[in-house]
Amino acid sequence: MDFENNDMEGLDDDLDNIIVLNDEEGKEVKFEFLDLIEYENEEYVILLPIDEDEDSEEVVILKVEDTDSEEESYVSVDDEEVLNTVFEIFKEKFKDEFDFIDEDTNI
Repeated sequence: MDFENNDMEGLDDDLDNIIVLNDEEGKEVKFEFLDLIEYENEEYVILLPIDEDEDSEEVVILKVEDTDSEEESYVSVDDEEVLNTVFEIFKEKFKDEFDFIDEDTNI
């Protein structure tokens, strides 16, 4: 899924770490910005979807791409190895701040 900033700064006026993006269908989607990770000369944003109906537990990792305008575009990453590596960097960086759940463990 690809996203584009809804406004120039991409930030909600109420909270500085909330980013409002438009999905492929033009629907606004809110995310909490968690981090920006650089990996192999590319930048990736780590976002937590904000869903009013339920608590989000999975992060979204999107690649940052420059567009012809001054805005940035965020695109999905198809390479599982890149996704896993970026997520591992994020987990190591925030190991003391978040409780990460190992999906391989049936607890």
